[in-house]
Amino acid sequence: METASNSDFAVRVCAWQRQYGRHDLPWQGRDGYAVWVSEIMLQQTQVETVIPYYQRFMARFPDLATLAAASLDEVMGLWSGLGYYARGRNLHRAAQQMAVTGGFPSDFAAIAGLPGVGRSTAGAIAALALGERQAILDGNVRRVLCRAFGVAGWPGEAAVQAKLWGLAEALLPEVTEIRPYTQGLMDLGATLCTRSRPRCAECPLLDDCLAAREGRQADLPQARPRKTVPEREVALLILRYADQILLERRPASGIWGGLWSLPEAEPDTPPAFIAQRFAAVLDERPEAEALIHTFSHFRLHIRPRRFVVQRWPLQDALPGQVWLALDDIEGAALPAPVRTLLERERL
Repeated sequence: METASNSDFAVRVCAWQRQYGRHDLPWQGRDGYAVWVSEIMLQQTQVETVIPYYQRFMARFPDLATLAAASLDEVMGLWSGLGYYARGRNLHRAAQQMAVTGGFPSDFAAIAGLPGVGRSTAGAIAALALGERQAILDGNVRRVLCRAFGVAGWPGEAAVQAKLWGLAEALLPEVTEIRPYTQGLMDLGATLCTRSRPRCAECPLLDDCLAAREGRQADLPQARPRKTVPEREVALLILRYADQILLERRPASGIWGGLWSLPEAEPDTPPAFIAQRFAAVLDERPEAEALIHTFSHFRLHIRPRRFVVQRWPLQDALPGQVWLALDDIEGAALPAPVRTLLERERL
């Protein structure tokens, strides 16, 4: 399927989107701020997962000024459970920058300069919110293009990426059609041209799709080369004083960056060493059920070790620590597995 012979590619995508595409997503037809928030949340996350988070987030932060004025803890509390937490930190940082520089950007180049915004995300925001003629290349669009045009190779490779970006640019319609075209490409990848069991018979590109013609849907796009997923193990310490749990702020970089988490230790650290670390008198209780949490690049085995605090050296937590009442965990900026452990503790 060659680009030159498919001048009606965009026409078919737009016609299909108008009749069969998604028209009820909560960020559709809204301003740049609303579209920006949605596109950041949609990075590496499916629409169905994002929608409830987006609705809660926008109810609390309906505009740029509100988000910029909020504390990072409040922002991350609403982001908790959505994963890839650097996105939430970047969103907050970008909002504060924009509040100083005069509001949401009005062109692709300025959007692309925001923290956490790459080329495809900037293109989607510029096209959908501003009507600017910009290409996108998210995971769904890569899959559509790889299958329709028979693009071989893993899309993460630089040469394959360059070829796909070339196609994405060459296929752009006139600016008047950019919104339905951009939304249509994303909708096709999300609803018809899915990774497994694609619904090819319903696709507007079927007649010219190379993968469909040659029966190569399962082979395109080529899967990422498999690597052994590293396994790590850590103990998370549940230190309970009455109905409160001790939390520590995670470093800004690394996993769960900036969130509140349970203190960590090596899995088999003797209880006396843990008590010495906090200069406290602790009574160890039976361990909670272990958890396995999978990140994009490793699998974490979590061993929850439970202690009742008999004596604490200070009435207040040290800097970087906080005592959190179990009844207050809903709004706290906690990683998902930590939230799960504390919810169990509350039962």
